[in-house]
Amino acid sequence: MKEYVITVKETNSPAILKFEANQFLTTNTNYEFKNIDEAKSSPLAQQLFHLPFVKTVYISGNFIALERFDIVAWEDVQNEVAQQLVEYLNSGAPVILEEVPATKVAITLYAEVTPNPSVMKFVANKKLVPATFEFKNIDEAKDSELAKALFHLPFVKEVFMDENYISVTKFEVADWNDITMELREMIRTHIADGKEIVSAQAETTQSNNVPAKQAAIIADDETSQQIIQILEEYVKPAVAMDGGNILFQSYDEDQKTVNVILQGACSGCPSSTFTLKNGIETMLKNMMGDKVNEVVAING
Repeated sequence: MKEYVITVKETNSPAILKFEANQFLTTNTNYEFKNIDEAKSSPLAQQLFHLPFVKTVYISGNFIALERFDIVAWEDVQNEVAQQLVEYLNSGAPVILEEVPATKVAITLYAEVTPNPSVMKFVANKKLVPATFEFKNIDEAKDSELAKALFHLPFVKEVFMDENYISVTKFEVADWNDITMELREMIRTHIADGKEIVSAQAETTQSNNVPAKQAAIIADDETSQQIIQILEEYVKPAVAMDGGNILFQSYDEDQKTVNVILQGACSGCPSSTFTLKNGIETMLKNMMGDKVNEVVAING
């Protein structure tokens, strides 16, 4: 490795002296430090500030320039400084602790309208989350960095995530024409920067909505299992295309009633009742026979 050599050069200012190196110290960036606190990113500058006469440190390209206080003359200390710089640089210690830029994630994100006028679906070209997550407010979003960021926007009411998309529910006062681009760019940048979307501690909506005791009953109920299978195979893919989700909650054998939970764009959607009665209910009646009389939906 080539050894550093320092050449002392005067500048137009008698208070500033330039210490020029025979090789580059930084790449494409100039640095100016006024005190030791500002110099946290430069161990070399911090060391120089321990000299009582150093007022300002400049680091650029292949040189270090120092501005002195008037307590000394440069001719009295410049050789000592030059020697200190040579020893520091040849020790291999860093000049600047330059942060390595995070690798950007290649991501395409587009906004898609849903049947619910209050919900916009933002679809990515890659899988975002391993399961469904629904956040009604910022407190529920404690395990989702992205959802928390979205809730800081005054017009965001709810956030729903599933597979490769994020559905955002807005308050009525906002207009999609005014906020869609901001939301899209915020979500896209978050993903592209490689930031966490949901943490490993985040609970999926599936685990939140069915109590353990009820889940055990469902597991032993053949009719409930059949209904769940039909919803998973035939209904979920369709509602997911509209930015929503449907969850089985319970089956009342006496009333022959199926209770489901609507999430995302389906929750509170004006057309969800029509979809429920003319789509899901009809399908279950046709496929389950006289086991199903009615489907009742609860907005998640």
